[in-house]
Amino acid sequence: MARKWAYLLSTSVVVQHTKSELDAELSQQLDRICALLLAEPFDPAPLEELGEQFVSLGYMTEDGLRCTTEVLGRGLLALPDFQPTDRWADRVAVGLGAFATGFAAASRRSVFDQQEALRLSLLKAVRDAKWRLRESEARFDEVVTSSSSGVLIVDLDGTLVRANAAVGEILGYTPAELAELTLFDLVDTESADALRKTMDELLLGGPDRIRQSHRLLRKNGDVARITLTTSLLPGEEPGTGHFVTVVEDGTELMLLQGELNRQALHDVLTGLPNRQFFTTHLEAALRRADPVHGVTLLHLDIDAFGMVVNSLGSRAGERLLVHVAQRLRAVVARERAMVARFEGDEFGILVENTASTPEVAWIVAAINAELAEPLFVEGHGIAVSASTGVVVRPPHDTEPAELLRSADQALRRAKAGRRGQWELFHPARDLADRRAQALAVGMPGAWEQGEISVRYRPVVALSDGVGAGEDSGGSGGVVGLDALLRWDREQPLEHDLCVELAEQTGLVLALGEWVLRTAADQARWWRDAVLAVSLTAVQSADADLEARVVRVLEDTGLRPDRLVVGMPVGVLSVSEAAENLTVLADMGVGTALHDFALGPDDLAAAEALGVRRVRVARRLVDRRTSYVAALVAAVREVGAVVEVDGVRTDEQARWWRSAGAFAGCGPHFGAAVTAAEAVSHFR
Repeated sequence: MARKWAYLLSTSVVVQHTKSELDAELSQQLDRICALLLAEPFDPAPLEELGEQFVSLGYMTEDGLRCTTEVLGRGLLALPDFQPTDRWADRVAVGLGAFATGFAAASRRSVFDQQEALRLSLLKAVRDAKWRLRESEARFDEVVTSSSSGVLIVDLDGTLVRANAAVGEILGYTPAELAELTLFDLVDTESADALRKTMDELLLGGPDRIRQSHRLLRKNGDVARITLTTSLLPGEEPGTGHFVTVVEDGTELMLLQGELNRQALHDVLTGLPNRQFFTTHLEAALRRADPVHGVTLLHLDIDAFGMVVNSLGSRAGERLLVHVAQRLRAVVARERAMVARFEGDEFGILVENTASTPEVAWIVAAINAELAEPLFVEGHGIAVSASTGVVVRPPHDTEPAELLRSADQALRRAKAGRRGQWELFHPARDLADRRAQALAVGMPGAWEQGEISVRYRPVVALSDGVGAGEDSGGSGGVVGLDALLRWDREQPLEHDLCVELAEQTGLVLALGEWVLRTAADQARWWRDAVLAVSLTAVQSADADLEARVVRVLEDTGLRPDRLVVGMPVGVLSVSEAAENLTVLADMGVGTALHDFALGPDDLAAAEALGVRRVRVARRLVDRRTSYVAALVAAVREVGAVVEVDGVRTDEQARWWRSAGAFAGCGPHFGAAVTAAEAVSHFR
């Protein structure tokens, strides 16, 4: 019976127990019901309490009560304990009535409790909603009030409902004055139609918000360029609501953007246009230039600016740059001209020439005259000069970048001479320079491809041991070989040009060591002939020169006394070069001074450094005078022998031999040859 009750009940209502739990619970309930019905005296009150407890089993609706009364009404009277039926029928009916009464009372209280809980929940929800609404309104008020952007609440017809203080600050109205206006009163005529169209579009269900630029009228009559962002807040009923319009004043932003653009195109320190601005201006100036007078471009570099910064500090350098900028503007103040600072201590001037524009020489002289006036910085009077590259009247179709390159090339040539000089751009010379530079940058590749080789030029004795000691090797004999470079190409390049090109790119150090190594390795086949290697100014002052020579001697096995390293005498003013010469001599390597001018200073250098050889510069080969002969004798008196370079004729050879020169080289004694051909000099 209990299992039947549990099954029927679980199909009628929702209970809180599993099937086995419900079976056990209802079995206990049935036992208590039977016990209460059989008790003497009979009391229906406990059955009423049992009915109340029955509600706690779950969601016991009328279906649950109906199922229970049917099961108990039929099942109890069929039990043996309730036989005969006539005796127990009344008591069972009364008991079930009490059970139903308890169930109804408990069910009613449960409904009341649920209703009360629901009422309290609703009250709490309403209270929370009102609180959140007030909080949202307060937050909105705070955002609107404190916002630097203007905020307008506008009716659908454009009437201002509310405006924050920022709107008044932007447009110059008080809150009271704004309350009497519509949104369309604040917009100029040209923007009013566009604003109405925007509001209509929002009302018709367009985008959530529309952002547009408009012209609003300030109270003082000025026009403000404003960005309006308008959105619709719909009301409860169709066709109701408000517009929210955010007003952003773009004036400060436009000013800021203008300042940023100015800074992007101007030098911060001097206030002058920078290279980017100058290039753009140059392009426009070329298009509008007078067809007769054209334009003049000057590229200036401040001489000795690095010395000022190194000695007096960067602050002094900055003040000097500002001073230079002011002086340059003063020089061209009466001309249609732009002065710009490129970078570092470089400046540019573009003059749009007229019939009255001064000549370039006058402008450059005026610039250096202005810069010669001292600028006093912390008690130091600083005066500088400028080296200048100039391009005059370039073609109108010249690209600005090409024109700036031309001026830079002219500046480089000006700086190659004395300071304070100027150089005019010449297309033919520039073409030659560019060809030479193309050769220079292509030289490493040619070396890698084996196009560059070492040739050997004979150094021949001019006298039979006159002043030469053991170095003569006999009259007319080859006493040594000069190691020279040669670039084998369609038009071969000889040693001097190869070295000049290599110095332009810094290749000369690595290439010089390769020449020394190649020649030293070959010299093992030349009996006791001396290998002579001429160094450039850069090689002579190389901090690693000693290490390079030591490596070559160790790797090739060449004796130091069979190597003669020659340095140009003019480089000895550089302490590193003089020190290198001394160190090589201490190692036993022969040392020589090349490009010797036979002057007192050169003679003093030879004596001070104890060199054994000097090579007279080839430009002096025709200076055959008694004075020169006396100087040759003076060189021999300090213990050195004299070689002469560039000997072309037998007459020259005889004269220098008679003057006391030991050996000579040049076309008269044979051209430079390959290593294989050089062996023939020693047969």
